[in-house]
Amino acid sequence: MKQITRHNEQLQFLKKIEGQVAGLQRMIEEKRYCVDILTQIRSVIGALHRVEGEIFRKHLDGCVADALKGASEAEKQKKIDEVIELLDRFRKA
Repeated sequence: MKQITRHNEQLQFLKKIEGQVAGLQRMIEEKRYCVDILTQIRSVIGALHRVEGEIFRKHLDGCVADALKGASEAEKQKKIDEVIELLDRFRKA
């Protein structure tokens, strides 16, 4: 059972990130200083991490918490395995 979790508030942050990426493209086209480009890249990565963290938090608070409250042990284990897999992927990134 998949629950629909809303992430509409993250759209404003993603639009800002989109603008930052467009700015990066301009910086490269303008042959800006490498350190300035790298600084902007770190800013984009940080912003993406914040969006990722918020969506993950909502997943834990909503989808995972609801599954753990349910009666099905199989669904509980499935959600636990899903979270472990996500954490493994995060560590590799």
